[in-house]
Amino acid sequence: MSKIINVILSGGSGTRLWPLSRESRPKQFLKIFNSQSLFQHTIDRNKKLVDEFLLITNKHQITEANKQISEVKESFSNLIVEPVGRNTAPAIALMSFMVNPEDILFVTPCDHMITNKDVYKSCFNQAIELAKNDYLVTFGIEPKAPETGFGYIEYNNEDVISFREKPDAKTAKEFLASGNFLWNSGMFCFKAGVFLEELKKYRKDIFESSENAIGTIKNNLVDEKAMLSIPEESVDYAVFEKSSKIKTIPSAFEWTDLGSFDSLVGYFQSYPTQIDHIQKLEGTESNNSYFIGNKKALGIGVSDMIIVDTEDCLLILPKGESQKVKEIYNSVKKTDNRLVK
Repeated sequence: MSKIINVILSGGSGTRLWPLSRESRPKQFLKIFNSQSLFQHTIDRNKKLVDEFLLITNKHQITEANKQISEVKESFSNLIVEPVGRNTAPAIALMSFMVNPEDILFVTPCDHMITNKDVYKSCFNQAIELAKNDYLVTFGIEPKAPETGFGYIEYNNEDVISFREKPDAKTAKEFLASGNFLWNSGMFCFKAGVFLEELKKYRKDIFESSENAIGTIKNNLVDEKAMLSIPEESVDYAVFEKSSKIKTIPSAFEWTDLGSFDSLVGYFQSYPTQIDHIQKLEGTESNNSYFIGNKKALGIGVSDMIIVDTEDCLLILPKGESQKVKEIYNSVKKTDNRLVK
């Protein structure tokens, strides 16, 4: 009998949330959401919807992942540890080879926050029905702003017309005005066998090298040489932009990609009781500024700033510029690698 399995992807290092996020404890493991992490919230959100959990992560994160799984008293039927990341197409291919072809995989990142659980469940059920009919399903989020940090899905009801890359501000406004574009959430649903058939059709090289890599796994760890032999590619490029079996679920649940300090502050403004260690900066002639850390923070004449305080580093940036944190991270990684570990 086939199962519904939540495949949790946990490979990113959350560089845009540095120095809060580090290689060994990236953003999905930060316990700042009512003392739980986004990873733990993902498990709690999906455990009543699925039969099993699978995890694919990397060697830097597996210890913390296992610890946090234990804390929420859940168990995973299987996991794969990648010695090196090869993007989402290989990760999902590896997991698809691990299960029955008729099993339905509900593939989710673990660094998003989702509310409106009744709406979420309804969208999930729609996706399951489409997956049972051999479609590869995406979840498109109804956009609330001309966001330039997300990819977009052009759609008509459940039909996907095209996938679009992260747009510039002008194009994003045009997408929003047209009314037929969704944010691409990076969540998917499909039968494992159908996905592998489409992958073999469009990227036989990824299919074959992933199938070979499965045979090298020892103690959950993929052989590094076998992993490096898999071409690096996103699942969107490898399959979803090519396949004729694609459907989308226009989704109205509250979805927040907490990938930057601006998005963290935005979430705090909407849900101040659901996030820890963020405060509006108080003081004299200070406005629209926020402090992230464990201290009491005051300012004089500070406007439109975000201040991030950790044990070994202090980051100060203007609001609206947090996409550039990755540039600082890359620089620090070269000059003082200890600060990113």
